[in-house]
Amino acid sequence: MSVVKINVLTVPAEQRETLEKRFASRAHAVEGSDGFEWFELLRPVEGTDTYLVYTRWRDEASFQAWMEGPMKSAHQGGGEGGGERPKPAASGSTLWSFEVVQQAGPKGE
Repeated sequence: MSVVKINVLTVPAEQRETLEKRFASRAHAVEGSDGFEWFELLRPVEGTDTYLVYTRWRDEASFQAWMEGPMKSAHQGGGEGGGERPKPAASGSTLWSFEVVQQAGPKGE
């Protein structure tokens, strides 16, 4: 059964562009991970400073393997060039976890 992980990021208005550029620069970093199914970065439209980072995984073990491998490496190092790690664009973060119990796609033509 697939699992969905939604990282809820509080992003001040002055950091929105920074956050979006950082995600764009790593655009395909997660796609090759075993068990990865889907990614979306959702920008708030009105009334909130909360971004949602939606990822879908084949199972919990796949997500955990990514968190302990590629994700951990990306957030520990200084990135390319080995310099200091940049200041986070988000001022807060919460991870929501869900199991997919129903799904639907577009109707066939």
